[in-house]
Amino acid sequence: MYYLKKKLLLGWIILAFILSVSLASAQEIKLAVVYADSVESTLRTIKGIRGAINTQFPQATFYEFYFGPGKANEDNATADIAALNPKLILTIGSRATQIVSQKISDKPIIFSAVLNPETSGFVRSLQSPGGNITGASLDIPPDIQFKYFKRVIKELKKIGVLYTESTANLIPPAKALAQADGIELVALKIVSEKEIPAALDKLCRETDGIWSVADEKIFSPSSTRFILLNTLRNSKPFMGFSRNMVESGALFSLDYDYKDIGRQAGKIAVEVLTGRPPSSIPVAVPGIIWFHYNEKTAKHISVTIPDDLAAVAKEVYR
Repeated sequence: MYYLKKKLLLGWIILAFILSVSLASAQEIKLAVVYADSVESTLRTIKGIRGAINTQFPQATFYEFYFGPGKANEDNATADIAALNPKLILTIGSRATQIVSQKISDKPIIFSAVLNPETSGFVRSLQSPGGNITGASLDIPPDIQFKYFKRVIKELKKIGVLYTESTANLIPPAKALAQADGIELVALKIVSEKEIPAALDKLCRETDGIWSVADEKIFSPSSTRFILLNTLRNSKPFMGFSRNMVESGALFSLDYDYKDIGRQAGKIAVEVLTGRPPSSIPVAVPGIIWFHYNEKTAKHISVTIPDDLAAVAKEVYR
C-alpha cells in the first residue's frame, strides 16, 4: 500500500511538471516589430517574419511600432517598446535598426531588409555579429553578382567600381572574389561628388563594365543621373544595385524577395527564442535572387541578354 501511494504521488508530481511545462510553453511570447515606413517591401518583410515565427511559436504575439519622422516620435516609440518588455525586437530597415540598436541594449535585436550591416556599424562582422544583434541583410554576395555580370557580358575581364570611405571595407573581399572568378576589379576611391566625372571617365576607358555598391555618398539623385547618362553614352554596361536604377537606365541588377528576407529573419528569431545568442548567429544573405534588365539600354549599347536570363527576368524595363 505504501509503495502504491508513493507511485501515485510520483505520478502526480510528474503530471504536474508536464502540465506546468505545457502551460509555460503556451504562455504569450511578446515580440516587438519596429519599422519606419509602410511601403510594400516592408509589409512583405513583416509577413515573412510572422510566418516563420508562428510555425514554431504559435503563441507569439506581435506588437508593431512605427517610427514616424522626428526625434519625439522615436523617443515615444522606444519608451513604448521598453514598457512592453518584449522577448526580442525585430527591426525592418536601416533607420529602425539604427534607432533601436542605439537606444536598447538589453534585448536581442533581429534586423531585416538592411543594406551593408557591417559598414553601417550594426554588426562586428557578418560571420560573427557580436553583441545583442544579428539578422537578414539585403547584400547579395559579390561573387554571385560577378557571376551574373559574366553571364551578361561573356568577354568580361575588367570591371570598375567607385567607392568612398563608407564602403571601403567592401572592396578588398570583392577584389579577391573577382580574381577567383577570373576578373580584375578596378576600384577608385572618391572623396566628394566632384571627383565622380574624372573617376567615371577613367573606369569607362579602362574596364569592360561598371559595378556599383550602395553608397549614398556617391549615388545622390544628381550623381546617379550623371553616372547612368555617361555609362550609356560610353556604351559601358552598368550593373545597378537596385531595380530602381535599372528602371532609370542601368543595364541590369539583382533584386531580392522581401518576404523571403523576412522569413530568414524569422528563422533567426526562432533560434534566439530557443536559447541561441544573437552574437553567434551569422547574418543571412538573400536566398532568392531576381534578375531585372533594361531592354532599351541593352539595345542602345549593343548587348544581348542571354535567353536563359531573359526568360526568368522578374522585370523587363522598356
